[in-house]
Amino acid sequence: MTQAQVPGKSAPRDEGVPGSLMAAPLRSISIEDLNLLNKETLMRALGIEFTAAGKDFLRARMPVDARTRQTHGILHGGASAALAETLASVGAHLAVDPSLFRCVGLELNANHVRGVRSGWVSGTARPLHLGRSTQVWDIQITDDDDLLVCVSRLTLAVLPLARQPDIASGAGAR
Repeated sequence: MTQAQVPGKSAPRDEGVPGSLMAAPLRSISIEDLNLLNKETLMRALGIEFTAAGKDFLRARMPVDARTRQTHGILHGGASAALAETLASVGAHLAVDPSLFRCVGLELNANHVRGVRSGWVSGTARPLHLGRSTQVWDIQITDDDDLLVCVSRLTLAVLPLARQPDIASGAGAR
């Protein structure tokens, strides 16, 4: 079973801040478990498969076929954007303590630099910034010949989960 630690912690300046990314442990997850996240999602419909994960990256691939091509027979830019957002969103989730935070996309930028007609494209996402309230991820998508197809950046908000009142102790809102 392949284990993943995604991604590294932010700069030491956040150390000791309760609930900060520094306070959350790095989480390991298998590639098999990453692929289980795709069940009944857009990722499954597009054929996206996670293939590798490391301390500072996450990688997945997507087929270029009838599901992902546009009318001119080349990879649809929206499919590339979906691959990019999938990679960075899952990476962002793995970078925070899910019992305290959730990450949601704020802005996706994608530059499509090469058309692809068939085969597979592979995306690699790496964090550029892992802050207390935002994360910024760089995603590079390449074709079977390792040529750049799309370069993308996703900015995410790191949102604290709403705390549930402790009803048993009577400490809830009145």
